[in-house]
Amino acid sequence: MKSGKMRHVIEAQRATATINDAGTPEEAWTTFATLRAELVQRSTEEFLRGPGETSETTVVFRTRYLADLQDEDRILFDGLGFDIEEMVELGHRQGLELRCREVRP
Repeated sequence: MKSGKMRHVIEAQRATATINDAGTPEEAWTTFATLRAELVQRSTEEFLRGPGETSETTVVFRTRYLADLQDEDRILFDGLGFDIEEMVELGHRQGLELRCREVRP
């Protein structure tokens, strides 16, 4: 992997359960790794879903291998959260290709 192509910074985040002041469990995202990445593809698809038309943004990142990364984690990029849909190992633990979908609030 060529480091010159890794111009973007992404954060790998993991969900943690916390208890708020009212005693109700809440999910909070905490960053456990900051990585340099190459943005391979970014696209927005529009389609009909439920009551109307929606759009979905997908991105593909390539980054160095991170053994602790899991499908349940998410990626933070440009202030937006992205769920990891698929992880593909590049070479023998040389890198990862992450296919992600934007999290909608």
